[in-house]
Amino acid sequence: QIQLAESGGGLVQAGGSLTLSCVASGRTNGNWAMGWFRQFPGMEREFVAAINYNGINTYYANSAKGRFTISRDNAKKTVYLQMNNLKPEDTAAYYCAAAGTIATQTQAWEYDYWGQGTQVTVSS
Repeated sequence: QIQLAESGGGLVQAGGSLTLSCVASGRTNGNWAMGWFRQFPGMEREFVAAINYNGINTYYANSAKGRFTISRDNAKKTVYLQMNNLKPEDTAAYYCAAAGTIATQTQAWEYDYWGQGTQVTVSS
């Protein structure tokens, strides 16, 4: 079992920045691809960004390209999502997830473990 704990969410004005963190604990040995998803009220979780097990490869949803950056520090067992130029439509609950594979994954069903989420609210 892996436990994931997100932090860093909050209220920010449009155009501002936030950095989300996700710390993994438990049976973290092995190679894990990581991802960030977000969920709007009443909607399915949607893919935001993914990073492969060693941080070399990343992949972004179109909505995140050019504004968000995913990174990881394996020594700290932490994945980050740097979000710049935030927009009101970015308001959502953000979740990190771990997949027991080395490659980036973009589908929610490909992930094995999920955090509890952190709320991001962007005011106009």
